[in-house]
Amino acid sequence: MKKDIILSGVGGQGILSIATVIGRAALKSGLYMKQAEVHGMSQRGGDVQSNLRISDKPIASDLIPTGKCDLIISLEPMEALRYLPYLNADGWLVTNEVPLINIPVYPAEEDLKAQISQLPHKIMLDVNKVAKEAGSVRVANIVLLGATIPFLGISYELMQDSIREIFQRKGEAIVEMNLKALASGKEIAETLI
Repeated sequence: MKKDIILSGVGGQGILSIATVIGRAALKSGLYMKQAEVHGMSQRGGDVQSNLRISDKPIASDLIPTGKCDLIISLEPMEALRYLPYLNADGWLVTNEVPLINIPVYPAEEDLKAQISQLPHKIMLDVNKVAKEAGSVRVANIVLLGATIPFLGISYELMQDSIREIFQRKGEAIVEMNLKALASGKEIAETLI
């Protein structure tokens, strides 16, 4: 088993929290893991990207070569497009369809959707809308994480356990809201595949 994952978005969206949940679940599965984070501006609103490599064999490098990524997880559609050259021919893109317009020359939303729609393996969803239904827009990143469950090769139960451990210090209500968000994303992905 080997998964090379690129996570992308904008600072403050929770990309690194997604990486933490996946990483913890991978380690609980007995897998090897390497992660490399690249931050644009180190503030809210800057480009954030993380390489996450998971395997049942030791991993030499923490960076994913061009054309070798199995899964791109993106909370921002323009950022998803930025990393498409890394995606392999059978790779999947799972992305939020709603842009976070943080630059003055942001492309038209229709153009972004048109480019993403041309991909053979993609899931686009409005994670903010689903997160609100789960209890708070703040769990949008966990909705997106849930939508990647079919592609990760890590058990859903271990993902749930990781969320419980990571968010337990914030209280049971926050844990339950994140678990609900995870389940909602998973359900949407399963219907779209």
